[in-house]
Amino acid sequence: MISKTFLFASLLGASFLFLALALLVPGKGALVYLVKLVLLLVSIAADIVAFSSRHYFYLISPILSQRARNVVLSAEEPYRLSSGADSVIRQDGDTYTATVYINVPLYRSSTEMNDAEKVDFTRQVSRLVGISKSPARFTAGLYVMNKDLYIQQLRDTISGVESEESVLVEKGAPKEDVERVRGKLSMWRKMLEHVSSTTSLELLSFASVSASGTKEFEAAAIAQQKARELMAGIGTTFGISPNIVTGSDLLKFVEPEYLIPYSTVSEQISRGIQAQVI
Repeated sequence: MISKTFLFASLLGASFLFLALALLVPGKGALVYLVKLVLLLVSIAADIVAFSSRHYFYLISPILSQRARNVVLSAEEPYRLSSGADSVIRQDGDTYTATVYINVPLYRSSTEMNDAEKVDFTRQVSRLVGISKSPARFTAGLYVMNKDLYIQQLRDTISGVESEESVLVEKGAPKEDVERVRGKLSMWRKMLEHVSSTTSLELLSFASVSASGTKEFEAAAIAQQKARELMAGIGTTFGISPNIVTGSDLLKFVEPEYLIPYSTVSEQISRGIQAQVI
């Protein structure tokens, strides 16, 4: 990555170079003056970018360091899941950092409590903060539910009912049988339209702890031990059964696609656009 000092010096040097060229261009005439004006404007633009880079380096640097339309945002190695798929591993040189996420099935809301229950809940949260001697993060977040599989199941069901309707019509079945199937088809279609056009959210409360080590398995083992200690305290405080998040569910905390599923949201946007056109 380009350093801030190097970028500032380079742009300032380019500005002086274009200014010198503008002053040293020989000759007279409209064309010569036009060339000098262009060089002078380029010099001023380089000055503006140079001094702007002191405050907006994070915006200017990726643009100037662009290679084949690929912008390097970070030179750090990406995360990966541990071999047991129960923690997120990140490597920084010879140090491995493992992060374990704990699902906390807590669905209480202060809006549904009386004053005494609110005081009791506040005390429980205060006890929760002091459970772990190691730093821990407690968070509650809203996630867009990925309904792609359910939507596909509805479409398959509709296709099956449509086939059933076609068979009944071809065989000349009684009118009441055909109407019954068509009513069922209308029900499934309305359900598909409703599910596809609305955004469903899920509330997820979780805690996370991290640990470092010289080996991946060492960092993961230490983080798992911290997580088990934290889970015991959470279970005792709130009377619930927390569990460690594993597998693809871990990606909810590190992948935007799992936080806001692209395919589900794009389906809703597409339907919204079609409705406006119609």
